[in-house]
Amino acid sequence: MNIKLIVLFFSIYCLFFISSILFPVDSAWYAHLNKPSYTPSGKTIGIIWAFLYSFISLSVCIIVSSGESFKKAKGFYFILIINYVFNQLFSYFQFKQKDLLMATIDCGLVFVTAVLLASIAYKQSKTAFVLLIPYSIWSLFATYLNYNIFLLN
Repeated sequence: MNIKLIVLFFSIYCLFFISSILFPVDSAWYAHLNKPSYTPSGKTIGIIWAFLYSFISLSVCIIVSSGESFKKAKGFYFILIINYVFNQLFSYFQFKQKDLLMATIDCGLVFVTAVLLASIAYKQSKTAFVLLIPYSIWSLFATYLNYNIFLLN
């Protein structure tokens, strides 16, 4: 097993958690929002994100280990960085700014970039592509959920 890939995996995984430290969930504020009946519990959402961050991290490690030159894989890395920024901004908009509209727009951008990331990964590794499908699906659901929370409030 390659120690560099293990370090890369945990580095990416930890990077995705930065927003939860910088912009923690305001539980009291969030609890008072009107939410659709299908809204998952906070614990469920946390578990899902933990798995998704693992899948994202693993997909990056697979792309890195595939032997593709940086030049061939640069589109993947470029979209990954954009997706990461949008992913982090969601917590900023949702919990720091308490701006449900901006959080919803941002969530939509997470979805779009997750789909782009998966489609680029498809060309380089079918396994990396499959690992990114749940992230794309969850991002779509999260956008729909956040839009409805926005409408209800």
